[in-house]
Amino acid sequence: MKRLNELLGNVRVLNNLELNPAVVALEYDSRKIEAGYCFFAVVGTASDGHNFIDSAIEKGASTIVCQHLPSNLNPEVAYVVVEDTNIAMAAMAAAFYNNPSHELKLVGVTGTNGKTTTATLLYDMFSAMNHKCGLISTVVYRIAERRIDSTHTTPDSIRLNAMMREMIDEGCDYCFMEVSSHAAAQHRIDNLRFAGALFTNLTHDHLDYHGTYKEYIRAKKSFFDNLDKSAWAVVNIDDRNGEVMIQNCKAKCYRLSLRSMADFRTKIVEMMPNGMQLYIDNQELWAKFTGRFNAYNLTTVYAAATLLGIDKLEALRTLSMLSPVSGRFETITAEDQTMAVVDYAHTPDALENVLETIDELRKPEQQLIVVCGCGGDRDKTKRPEMAAIAVRHATTAILTSDNPRTESPEAILDDMVAGIGDATNYLRITDRREAIRTASMLAKAGDIIVIAGKGHEDYQIIGTTKHHFDDREEIRAAFERRK
Repeated sequence: MKRLNELLGNVRVLNNLELNPAVVALEYDSRKIEAGYCFFAVVGTASDGHNFIDSAIEKGASTIVCQHLPSNLNPEVAYVVVEDTNIAMAAMAAAFYNNPSHELKLVGVTGTNGKTTTATLLYDMFSAMNHKCGLISTVVYRIAERRIDSTHTTPDSIRLNAMMREMIDEGCDYCFMEVSSHAAAQHRIDNLRFAGALFTNLTHDHLDYHGTYKEYIRAKKSFFDNLDKSAWAVVNIDDRNGEVMIQNCKAKCYRLSLRSMADFRTKIVEMMPNGMQLYIDNQELWAKFTGRFNAYNLTTVYAAATLLGIDKLEALRTLSMLSPVSGRFETITAEDQTMAVVDYAHTPDALENVLETIDELRKPEQQLIVVCGCGGDRDKTKRPEMAAIAVRHATTAILTSDNPRTESPEAILDDMVAGIGDATNYLRITDRREAIRTASMLAKAGDIIVIAGKGHEDYQIIGTTKHHFDDREEIRAAFERRK
């Protein structure tokens, strides 16, 4: 518990405050308010928290942080008027939890693809070396060994600071977190002190939120712009936006590449379905990962580890022991050696990366059957691109539902089909379970099936309801029927 004035050190308050109540907790969801809480009236894309101020006060809120005052003021409540509630919330959350990021070595990973793998492998690597760590990722949040269900790639600033305080209480020294473009744009990571920042790549995604590719880039770059000079940054310069990220960056900047000279350089020697031989910093490494995109991920992990003070050879030794992340190029093999690859690829670039890797691995006689869809209520412009990529690489592409949400699945498929021109090597099967079963039936012994889009997810969102659905369970069941 803190007094209100203790939380406002980094907040630009636009009105005069007469009250200084005790603040028991911070909350932006009026339904969770209890006596003594501070309520943040956040202006969101779906609703405006200002409409719930009265409800928050009825439930006992002692403080209201808002962008404009309500018409009826309660004399027993402190109203804090600010320019942007999200910015104030991040500053007050950091103060409430005593700036936990200052007590951790916090590393943020941003980019379109590879964030989850990179952050998770850093957590796995440091845990394997007996360091207590935290993880904030799309798949799961971890406080040392404790697992918490993930709700967002990067949660809100209150939850971020609360979890980091728990990490410290648990004895953690490190925290590895994904930094989404939404989080940067919505100031969720404001007031956090990062020891390091990692950039994987930047491709087409989230234009439904950001509006333009330029704004998407700007959101990602803001993460690097706000680093202080005590931090370091590592960017992939094989992506044309790598150098853009670190323009005017105050942190110490490093570069990695698979194509040219860089601070961290990797060469792929041999690629196989169960792993690949690499040279990282002129040291040989066998990794249980395959694909050029994973070579980038592993190089990023290695770079971060060494910049955090880990001995280079120890970092490589530990890397060689790590296993792929759930739902990322996860392989499931039938008795007749038909192989299914389940991957979270839900952007054009991610799908292209997976299918290019398969093309490098498969033999001429092996069919490639690709099952993919696109999410509803999300960026529509990538739908025709995704379908075109699937059809270009596959022997047969099966276009199906992903998480349709409140959109018509048929309308989503119409958008996808618009991108494939005169191609005929595709099927349109709206039901995802039926699409996966069909892929299994079409595959002959030794063929390869790629099921893209959902990866680790064990649900499908239809309308506003989550239904249990796991691509891995479905393909295993389909393989059982082949016996």
